[in-house]
Formats: sequence, C-alpha cells, structure tokens
Amino acid sequence: MKPIYTSAMEAVSRIEDGSTLMVGGFGLVGIPEQLILALVDKGVKDLTIISNNCGVDDWGLGLLLKERQIRKMIGSYVGENKEFERQVLSGEIEVELTPQGTLAEKIRAGGAGIPAFFTPAGVGTVVAEGKEVRLFNGKEYVLEEALVADFSLVRAAQADTFGNLIYNKTAQNFNPMMAAAGKVTIAEVEEIVEAGQLNPATIHTPSIYVQGLLQAAQEKRIERLTTR
Repeated sequence: MKPIYTSAMEAVSRIEDGSTLMVGGFGLVGIPEQLILALVDKGVKDLTIISNNCGVDDWGLGLLLKERQIRKMIGSYVGENKEFERQVLSGEIEVELTPQGTLAEKIRAGGAGIPAFFTPAGVGTVVAEGKEVRLFNGKEYVLEEALVADFSLVRAAQADTFGNLIYNKTAQNFNPMMAAAGKVTIAEVEEIVEAGQLNPATIHTPSIYVQGLLQAAQEKRIERLTTR
C-alpha cells in the first residue's frame, strides 16, 4: 500500500528549497494542479523545474514563476507566458531550452538508468555547444545526458491503493516517463480504487515508481479557448 495524503500540502511537505522537480503535463493538459498550488502556498524557492513548458501567466507552473520560486527552468516550449519572457530577458531566471523529443528522451533515459545517449537533434546549432559530437555511419550525433529529479509530480486519472496509475488520453504526454525518473514520485489522481480493481493490461505506470498518492479534483482550465 502507498501513502494516501489527506491534503496537497501534506503531499509536498518533503519538498524543500533548492529541490529539482519534474512536473508532468503539456500546456495545461495533465498537470498536477493541486500539487502546484500547494508549492505556491508552501513558498519553497530556488526550484529547478523540468517540464515541457512553464504554464500560463495565471495557472500551472506560471503561478510558481509569478512568485519567483523557480531558479532554473529546463523545458522545450516557452510560449503562452509573458512573465516567463520578462524574467528571461531580465536575467531573473536561468533557462535551458531543449528540443522536445530530446527532452522526452532525456527523461525516459533517466528513468531507465541510462546516463546518456546520442541524437542528431541539435547538431550544428547552439544546442550542441560544449557537448561531444560523434560520427555514426557518416552522420553527426550530439551527446545528451539523462535527467532525473528529486521529486516527480504527475497527474493521473486513476490509481489503486498499490500506486498503479492510469492516465487519461493526452495526459500520457510527459507523465509516465517523469513518474519513472523521479527519486520520489507523487501522483495527483482523480480516483483511487482498491488494489485489484484496475485491469492490469491498462496500467501505464506500475506502482514501483510511485511513492505517494493524492486524490484531488481539477479545474482543467483551457489554455486557449477557440469559438466560432
């Protein structure tokens, strides 16, 4: 059985200043909303965040950004957030931009215990500066190191009391690989059922990767609403 926290604040109680966090989601889809809000309330600072993007100005990781709680951002997309742009241009935040596929593989490799890999993405660009470039079959590849985190905060649709997770549709973006790459993984889920009630064939993240659960409802905000 895995710990089931009674509040988001209890779930993030072990996260301290200077921690490295992986945060699941793509845009506002599949983000652990309540865990992020708890981090804002807790006031932890100097965080290194590994996530595809940094939310929007008034939701998701953008809330941590607004309160100056992020020291370094490792991601692949920085649009949709004016405050992020302002902090980058003013030198208030350190940013490490990575091609999206490379970011995904760096996280997956970290979870698989693979320290580094070669990829053609970024060769001949600023992405490859200071990194080893090697020739394979006549083509250049750049060495990229894997990523791991002190904590991974993920969002799932269902969990059982053992900690097995099922994600809903596109919430499968970065969540499964981040669950494997965190030393401690905390899953915010919509529903927790008893062990044995989930179909084993549908489980995306096995319980061995999960150290705690929080059942919480989500607002599920729309990043960019389009109407006729």
